[in-house]
Amino acid sequence: MTNSPNPQTWHALTIDDAIAILDVNPEVGLEGWQITDRQTVYGRNELNGKAGRTKLSIFIDQFTNVMLLMLMGVALVSAGLDLRMGQFPKDAIAISAIVILNGILGYVQESRAEDALAALKKMAAPNVRVLREGKVTEVLSAELVIGDIVFLDAGMQIAADGRLLEAVKLKVREGSLTGESQGVNKFADQLFDADESLGDRRNMVFQGTEVLQGRGMMLVTATGMQTELGKIANLLQDVELEETPLQKRMGELSKALVIASLIFVALVIAIGLSRSGNFVNLLNTSLSMAVAAVPEGLPAVITVTLALGTQRMVRRNALIRKLPAVETLGSVTMICSDKTGTLTQNKMVAENIFTNSYTAQVSGTGYEPIGEFAIARLAGDMLASDISVYQCAELQLLLAASAICNDSYLQKRPAVSQSPSQSNHRQLNRLNEQINGHAQWKIIGDPTEGALLTLAGKANLWQAQCTHYFTRVAEIPFTSERKLMSAIAAIKNIAAEDTPESMRTIAALLPNQPYFLFCKGSPELVLSRCDRIQVDKAINFISISQRTAINIQNTLLASKGMRVLGFAYLPLDHLPTEEELTNIENNLVWLGLVGIRDALRAEAAAAVQVSRQAGIHTTMITGDHQLTAQAIARDLNIFYPDCDRVLTGQEIELMSDDELTAISSKTSVYARVSPEHKLRIVQALQRRGEVVAMTGDGVNDAPALKQANIGIAMGMTGTDVSKEASDMILLDDNYATIVAATEEGRTVYANIRRFIKYILGSNVGEVIAIASTPFLNVNSIPLTPLQILWMNLVTDGVPALALAVEPSEDDVMQHPPFHPQENIFARGLGWYILRIGVVFGLQTIALMELIYNSDNPAWQAHWKTITFTTLCIAQMGHALACRSDSKLIIELNPIANPYLLISVVFTTILQLSLLYVPPFRDFFGTDALSLPELSLCFGFSLLLVLWVETEKLVSRWWAKRRITENLP
Repeated sequence: MTNSPNPQTWHALTIDDAIAILDVNPEVGLEGWQITDRQTVYGRNELNGKAGRTKLSIFIDQFTNVMLLMLMGVALVSAGLDLRMGQFPKDAIAISAIVILNGILGYVQESRAEDALAALKKMAAPNVRVLREGKVTEVLSAELVIGDIVFLDAGMQIAADGRLLEAVKLKVREGSLTGESQGVNKFADQLFDADESLGDRRNMVFQGTEVLQGRGMMLVTATGMQTELGKIANLLQDVELEETPLQKRMGELSKALVIASLIFVALVIAIGLSRSGNFVNLLNTSLSMAVAAVPEGLPAVITVTLALGTQRMVRRNALIRKLPAVETLGSVTMICSDKTGTLTQNKMVAENIFTNSYTAQVSGTGYEPIGEFAIARLAGDMLASDISVYQCAELQLLLAASAICNDSYLQKRPAVSQSPSQSNHRQLNRLNEQINGHAQWKIIGDPTEGALLTLAGKANLWQAQCTHYFTRVAEIPFTSERKLMSAIAAIKNIAAEDTPESMRTIAALLPNQPYFLFCKGSPELVLSRCDRIQVDKAINFISISQRTAINIQNTLLASKGMRVLGFAYLPLDHLPTEEELTNIENNLVWLGLVGIRDALRAEAAAAVQVSRQAGIHTTMITGDHQLTAQAIARDLNIFYPDCDRVLTGQEIELMSDDELTAISSKTSVYARVSPEHKLRIVQALQRRGEVVAMTGDGVNDAPALKQANIGIAMGMTGTDVSKEASDMILLDDNYATIVAATEEGRTVYANIRRFIKYILGSNVGEVIAIASTPFLNVNSIPLTPLQILWMNLVTDGVPALALAVEPSEDDVMQHPPFHPQENIFARGLGWYILRIGVVFGLQTIALMELIYNSDNPAWQAHWKTITFTTLCIAQMGHALACRSDSKLIIELNPIANPYLLISVVFTTILQLSLLYVPPFRDFFGTDALSLPELSLCFGFSLLLVLWVETEKLVSRWWAKRRITENLP
């Protein structure tokens, strides 16, 4: 698709200029030939995606892993040797089966289709009303073309980007695109600077947003991939997915194991041939070494470990979409959090009221009309709950005005019923329970006006009652120039017997007039039109000191990041005429101020503090105004020393990538940013070496979610686009859940390291023992490839799975995240594997020398089975010792991880079945051992456990000595 014609900054153009550029008659619309030509040139109004990998290519990619490639080579050579000797190639078949199984596991994990673009497409309205060839008609949104004239009505989703030609009380919700939590008033006749931010282009509307109220008419300026929504789709496609820290570490591990294995194979063959060894025997030895060096069960163990981690996270309200994200959480160093809906509730809440005589703080969350008024007299009283709203005439009148002068609606909706299909999906059930757990209140209309309705409801002043007894008969709508809205109401039916007491009280507080004008808007402008003030039940002339106090309080509330509204009213003795309405908002009676803001989540501040203690920085990225963002950041204590700068989107536009990377280390808050800016911010942080978690809920967050090392979407308020672009979904939209998920991620990574040291320590011992056989006084290698596969998959794999569910340590969130670039063998793990492997290998060599060269014919005959059994049993004790790096086995609570004990007993029984169950014994080539021989196996197996436990005691002694003697 080509670009739009004359890609102008449409918001900087007049209506006439835009019409002329697009060559359209505003009275007739496009002609048929114009529509056909433009559809041919610019295509359909759809979001197009790039072709992804095919299922076949995904499957083939699974076999490019170096470990699997080496195993495939081993299988081919083994099959060739067996066939040459006329034997059934069971070793090759077993190795091939393991390779295929690992490939299938990887394929299943990676073949999940990406649905982000499909979700984006669903956001387009299916039908729109357009003016074409002089007639109003309905067409599919996909058939819209540049230059079409589209009619806008309340409740519809906008199907393309457009320049407004007409706007009547038009208000659009753009939160999913810009991050703004409140509706945006739109005006057709205004012009803006060419570099105006997306959220401030009030004469434009954009695809994927929703008309809240009013009506309008737009000229389509961009369709399909050229819309702002389409640009986000392009960003999603252009994002290159980086490997997670775990994937990088496992890649390094695979390469290290293969290189070490090949070096060992080359050395054994070279040294063997130099001593006139038999090449076929040396090749058999090399094949066994290669199989022993590769931990065939490790990929499956890691996959299962991550899957178990996802189950634990679901119980803590975090739904993992991609398995590697479990471990990545443990390495996160930076959380980039959207403000709206993540740190805040994405629900406007009225928290403060200020009148002449009273100040009040109002509790409660969201739109649920439940809360308490803590009221104080401005004479100096402390806030107290014993002062009732019904004792304060000023407050009652202000709350009544907020319900009457209001175009929105507050509704209670029933709990969501569970569908049969959902009942089969446990994770979706959990999300449904989150929704059904409490009554839901929703706003139809502007969220700020909705907050006023909720505020009035908390005082038992309900909109339905207020508008019934104070019926609106005229209004003066809000405009950006006036920044005021007024409603004129007529008092009706107050004398009726069934009139609620609250309505009788309000009527009694008002002067005896049939009509009243209620006004709300910018505090400065409302106040400038007032010459009187409500003082308790009386109306007095307003003084200079009172005006000063109101302005001070307005400034104070605004500095806290609140949106402040002023309220006033005017008694009327008759219904104003149309001419009188133009100048009637004067000589008003001041009522007071209301401070409204997108309230913080109650748990957000504590979660940010826990993250800080864990060495994780939090950065706020929002589309809101910088002063609002700054106030929220201060409340949450997001600012760090030397990191208290607020960077705006316009400033980012002027920076190069290098400049942004440099300044990102000193920035905690980004305001007025666009989707492209969010993506650049995440990339800048990643260039600094940060492991970035990006949270968000809107369409505008999707590219950054996909770019981040781990994208975290909101499950309850998030869009489909953000969820599909994410790695993890918060089922409860709770920022604290990220902290809980991070703890689980760190535990998973600790357990992965725990069973890696267990598996590889054993494998190194096997390799050393097998490599030594050509140089010992034995007639062949002790283990076949099939027996080695048994050890690596069963006697190693089953206890390793049990180690994967080891509970987290007490201090898991008391230390900073480990460096994301650290090698898998860092912090002593590599030295442990090598050290224990050498001890294990030497122990096995000593056993082979002892039994093969003994005078006991039974030992000599069964030396291979004794060696095989000892290696397997020794690994059981090693698994028990690997639970902790510092605590002895006897000091650990066995009930804390009962699965390990069960796995040790189960695996030991399986190993014994290979000796005493004839079919198994024949297949694996083992012998039945006598009781003394079995006792020898268990006795030698204990040596490795004793060595590991002794190391722990020595390590404790050395650590204590360093403390007492202040050694480095």
